[in-house]
Amino acid sequence: MKQIRTVHDLAVRGAVPAFNEPLHVGRPNLATRDDFMRLTQEIYERRWLTNNGPLVQEFESAVCRRLGVRHCVAMCNGTVALEIAIRALGLTGEVILPSWTFVASAHALHWQALTPVFADIDPSTHNIDPDAVRRLITPRTSGILGVHLWGRPAPVDDLQSIADEFGLQLLFDAAHAFDCSLGARTVGTFGRCEVLSFHATKVLNSMEGGAVVTQDSELADAMRLMRNFGFRGYDDVAYPGTNGKMVEVCAAMGLVNLASLDEFVTCNRQNYEAYSDAFSNLSGASVLKFSPADRSNFHYVVVELDDEFAHKRDEIVSALHAENVLARRYFWPGCHKMSPYRELQPSASLWLERTEAVSRKVVVLPTGPSVSLSDIEIISDVVRVVLTES
Repeated sequence: MKQIRTVHDLAVRGAVPAFNEPLHVGRPNLATRDDFMRLTQEIYERRWLTNNGPLVQEFESAVCRRLGVRHCVAMCNGTVALEIAIRALGLTGEVILPSWTFVASAHALHWQALTPVFADIDPSTHNIDPDAVRRLITPRTSGILGVHLWGRPAPVDDLQSIADEFGLQLLFDAAHAFDCSLGARTVGTFGRCEVLSFHATKVLNSMEGGAVVTQDSELADAMRLMRNFGFRGYDDVAYPGTNGKMVEVCAAMGLVNLASLDEFVTCNRQNYEAYSDAFSNLSGASVLKFSPADRSNFHYVVVELDDEFAHKRDEIVSALHAENVLARRYFWPGCHKMSPYRELQPSASLWLERTEAVSRKVVVLPTGPSVSLSDIEIISDVVRVVLTES
């Protein structure tokens, strides 16, 4: 294995990095080129590029079969899918969600002139805490937006109980959680609907893309109208919709990558286990665990530092970057500390204590088919060097 130098060699002396090519968090998973090119050729021959083409319809059907849901409404990306779901559910006023998530979760609400209200998390799971949700409900609350962070299912049963008790809509941001489950129940079947992302960085990508999956036929019909300007037929507009359609070439990428999804997940799991083994004997840091009762896509390797080592988090990231390992501080510092929410809710830190504590000690590491077991040894050794430096 390549000898790891000291952190000072890496960061101060400008030493040659361990990796010639960067190792990214979320580097795209890609299936066989020939299969994609075959479908692309079919698109050329049909000259049907968008507007609910045959490959989009095939992709929607394939997602339904994989997740065991009745309806999949494919969209141009996950953010637009979330905005359309929010509007289709008729949400108003305030919607409760975690701050510990990608900022698009909050932006989708803000763009619909709704107020995102940030709830604290359970530090053991990084998911939204139902007790924190309950404390934030007001007469203006119309919904709860749960997030399956890192692919770990949110506390769906507790959130559903709260939603039922207070008459709230419940939907989920499942951008991280394609092909994951809570026990035997597949993510995609919870709440009124769940929103998927097929962005290039996700375990299943369609280059760009997203979808809303639901068991509710009426809701699915409404979202199909909304994604296509509200057209119900030729010259018949029934709703002030938008352009949220997925194009055929993105559906083609989604289809070929879906056929290879099991291979991607197998690779992710192998890497996750290698990281877990490498960090098991490392004092000061550990890999966030997944419940063996649930199915995971293992797409995120989340390292959490012990409290006494949290001050070394940024040093670890800098050392890894010096080695061309582009680790990330997801989702630091939390949505509530990003604009415009830090100006709109300047006191949010008072009730997001656990969110802020977790945000200071998390590093997400590269995985996927582009990362080898020997790469993981080097990455783990860099972290070890930083943690053992006085």
